[in-house]
Amino acid sequence: MTSKRILFFLFFSFSIAFYSQHTIQDIVIEGLEKTKKQTIFKLLQTKIGSQLDSTTVGKDIVFIKRLPLVSNANFKVIFLDKDKCVVIVVIKENFTILPDINFWETIENRFSYRLGVYDYNFLGHNITLGGFYQNNGFDSYGINFNAPFLFSQKWGIAINHQNWKSEEPLFLNNETANYLYNNISFEVLGLFQLNLNNKFSFGINVFEENYQFLSGADLEIPKSLTLNKTLLKFVYQFNNINYNYQYLNGFKSQLYLQYVTTENDFQNEFLIAWNDFSFYKRIKAKGNWASRIRFGLASNDDSPFAPFALDNNINIRGVGFLVDRGTGVIVANTEYRHTIFDNKKFAVQTNAFFDAGTWRDPGGQLKDFFDVEKLRLYSGVGLRFISKKIYNATFRIDYGFRIRDGISNKTGGIVFGLGQYF
Repeated sequence: MTSKRILFFLFFSFSIAFYSQHTIQDIVIEGLEKTKKQTIFKLLQTKIGSQLDSTTVGKDIVFIKRLPLVSNANFKVIFLDKDKCVVIVVIKENFTILPDINFWETIENRFSYRLGVYDYNFLGHNITLGGFYQNNGFDSYGINFNAPFLFSQKWGIAINHQNWKSEEPLFLNNETANYLYNNISFEVLGLFQLNLNNKFSFGINVFEENYQFLSGADLEIPKSLTLNKTLLKFVYQFNNINYNYQYLNGFKSQLYLQYVTTENDFQNEFLIAWNDFSFYKRIKAKGNWASRIRFGLASNDDSPFAPFALDNNINIRGVGFLVDRGTGVIVANTEYRHTIFDNKKFAVQTNAFFDAGTWRDPGGQLKDFFDVEKLRLYSGVGLRFISKKIYNATFRIDYGFRIRDGISNKTGGIVFGLGQYF
């Protein structure tokens, strides 16, 4: 934050404090195009008839800026007389109907694509609705509905259905086999926003997994396998990040807990837990330092179906596509982002990054984390092309190169996608 902004903020805070006995006669929402005013009113802690409180109004603005439909927001106060005022909330909306387009190569160098569309402000009520079709040699699709404030200011619901197919490598005893993996799932989650910084989601996912052997080594597991599973999910997020277009400042923690039961005896019960710690620091006018640390553990079965995957698009850029799996993971990602072009509609960032990670083998021990041969170190540079008018419209390109990889001979590679890497 610049010195001018700090002085303005202090002056504005002192001004509000001086007039703290003013009653809010009206709240005016400006800048809305698609969004319904009642959607914003429902989310505000500041209410007509209450006493003006700069802290509460400030929290409302921070909360609104986190909504997908908002690119930026601020407020101003008009004092009518010695004891009445009007609060004006000024919102700049995002364009929220977005295509979901992605292209990549699979482990068999097969050209693959994903096409879809999502509306992150369906009917102007901050509801996400959309779906996708994917072809990576096999047909997949998904449908998603997310209404975080459907029932009240705190309660909402998410409903998801997916039929996913992909060719994936399974690893056992230093050997690899490629299987066709098919996951057909139905999920219902309750969403609860406790306050500005804390929210929860919890629910059930009922799914069927199918594995069909395609090629590779004989791993002494069934060539064809069908598993009917039930997954209980709990997610807790603490978010204390301030958003200002492409610049983030603050801390976020996300805890994921999953308990999986299976109807047959191949894998009766399974526990998965991981936590992402993310830290962002604004550096002067154009810089942003971003870091993420992930620590995760799962039931330590000696199975090729281990839940934590080592992959370009998930944790370490440049390492390759689904190159390993484990029942434990420690990953650290850090990067410096610097804006080299910025106007009202568009921005371009460069970045330099460093990714490091280590895994626990299926059936292994915690000391696996400290095995130098399992350590992966990659670094690189990238570009971000950012639309400031469209929600999450950041196209990223990164090139990661190997510093240390005790298992793979891969020297590096290009990774691209939509949205910031973390």
